[in-house]
Order: sequence, then C-alpha cells, then structure tokens
Amino acid sequence: MKFQRLTFFASLLLTAVMLLLVYIFDTAKHEFSDSERQFFLTLGISTFLMLVINYFVIDFLLNFYGKRQIRKISTILPEELIHEDEQSLNFQELGARVSEMSQKNATEIDTMKEMETYRKEYIGNVSHEMKTPLFSIQGYVETLMDGGVENIAIRDKYLERIDKSVERLLNIVKDLDMINQFESGEITLNISKFDINNLIREIIDLLDLEAQKKNSKVVLQSSSPQIFVNADKQKISQVLINLISNAIHYANRELAKITVKTSVIKNKILVEVEDNGMGIKPEALPRIFERFYRVESSRNRNDGGSGLGLAIVKHIMEAHKENISVESVYLEGTKFSFMLEKAL
Repeated sequence: MKFQRLTFFASLLLTAVMLLLVYIFDTAKHEFSDSERQFFLTLGISTFLMLVINYFVIDFLLNFYGKRQIRKISTILPEELIHEDEQSLNFQELGARVSEMSQKNATEIDTMKEMETYRKEYIGNVSHEMKTPLFSIQGYVETLMDGGVENIAIRDKYLERIDKSVERLLNIVKDLDMINQFESGEITLNISKFDINNLIREIIDLLDLEAQKKNSKVVLQSSSPQIFVNADKQKISQVLINLISNAIHYANRELAKITVKTSVIKNKILVEVEDNGMGIKPEALPRIFERFYRVESSRNRNDGGSGLGLAIVKHIMEAHKENISVESVYLEGTKFSFMLEKAL
C-alpha cells in the first residue's frame, strides 16, 4: 500500500516538474520552435500516462500477488483469523490480526503459568496442613495399639488428642469446601434485616472464655445502641468470629484490648475490628487473605486453625459486593474494616 502511494505521488511530481520546466522556458522568452513545443507536450503527456498506467499495473499485481499469498497463508492459520468470505483482506490487516492473536495467546500462556504455580502451591499447602494432624493420629493410634490402651491415663489423653486432630482435619475440609462453593457461585446469601450491634454482643459473649484465657478484653463501641443492616446474618457472624478470634490469638501483651466499632456513613454501616496486639509486618499485609497464608506459621498451626479463615472472610464480603480492608503497624496493632448496607 505504501509503494502504491509512493508511485502515485511520484507520477504527480514528475508531471509537475515537466510543466514547471515548460513554464520557466516560456517566461525566459526562450524561442521554441513548433517541433520543440510538440516534443515537450508529447513528453509530458507520455510521462504522465506512463506513470498512471504503471500505478494501476503495480496496484493490480500487488493485489493479485497479495491475495494469492494470503490464500496460501490461510491454510496454516486458525479459522477464526481468516474467514472464507473475506476476499479483500490485505497484508496490513492480516498482520494486525496475527499480532492481536499473538498477544492474546501470550496472555493466555501467562495465565496458565500462574494457574499452574497456584495449583502446585495449593496442593502443597493442603498436604502440609493435613500432614500434621494425620501424623499425630497415626502416632497416637500406634502407641495405643502397642499396649498404651491398657493404661487408662494414657488412653484417655491420647484419645482426646486424636479427637482434636480429627476435628482439625474436619475444619480444614469444611473450610475448603466452603471456599470452593463461594468461588463456583454455589452459595447463595440469605439476606435479612438484623441489628449488627446485637450480633456483635452475642459473639463477644461467645468468645469471652477464649478472651479470658488470653487475658484480653473485647468491647463494643457504637454511635447508636441499635444499627440495622441488610446482610446474611450467619455469614456476617462467621466474619466477625474470625476477625475477633484472630485478634484474641495475636494478643501478645498484658491487658490486650480488642475494640469492635460500628458507625453510620450515609447509606452504609462501617464495622471495624481493632486490636493493640503484635500487628502485621508490611511485607505480609498484601498476602494475609491468601489461602493457608500465616503471619506466624508455627504459632497459628498449634492453635488448630485451618489457615483459611481470612480467605473465607474475603469471599463472604465479596459475595455481599463489599470489600474488607486491613491496616496494621507492626508491634502496635491491627484494624480490619468492612461496610454493610444500612437497613431502612
């Protein structure tokens, strides 16, 4: 196409040069004979016609050659790239389509690589989480089978530990199943109107014994005695239990305090769970909502958590079309916050 335009402009330029020469000679009072005038006129017209004919000949040859080559290329290209009814496709358009397809394929390959990496990490994390309780159960059972069952004290202690390990396995499987259901869209929300402050008080009472063991105190601060929201009460309860329980577990100072705040912001209700615990290092903040990610692996694993709590919290809030955010200063404290729809 560029060569065609170049040929066209060259023909115009040469014709203009011929006419300019005739004009210069004429204004210079040069005496032209009739034969000379006829020669220049014939030369100018011939040059113009030759270049015009050359332009159309080149145009025809390039189109003919291009279509022929495109037909050959189309036999090895995907069907979605060139359709059978496309007769006027040129190399420029074909190049653009090939470039677009290459970019799309490169993006798909990058996505597949990321998914493969994620799959490997996911399988590794699941096996690692299940390995500890399974090995514990195996060890306790072997001890009991080797004669420990005859000792009532050992039998009762080991059976209790086996029960805790089985409970942990069940929690991991249950949490994994819940996340998979969220991601596949199988879980539906049961939206209802309820008092968020009353729900928080119930959860504080539920976790009171756990807080006492950690020498922690959980309090509610609200701008109003009653604040009603539209949400799935059971799922929001799970969110609050996860956040408050985590805050209690990470309380590493005397008289640790966890504060749950609720406030009205236009047509939304802001819920914040803030603690004065150990905080989270800046490099760990972007990853805390990932599956199985632990801020302190050994400590959290000994507590029996599945490592999926915050991932579930994130999915629940996304199902409510809301986000959950976190702010933290290492060794000073952490604050989680999310919004809920205000009930009229």
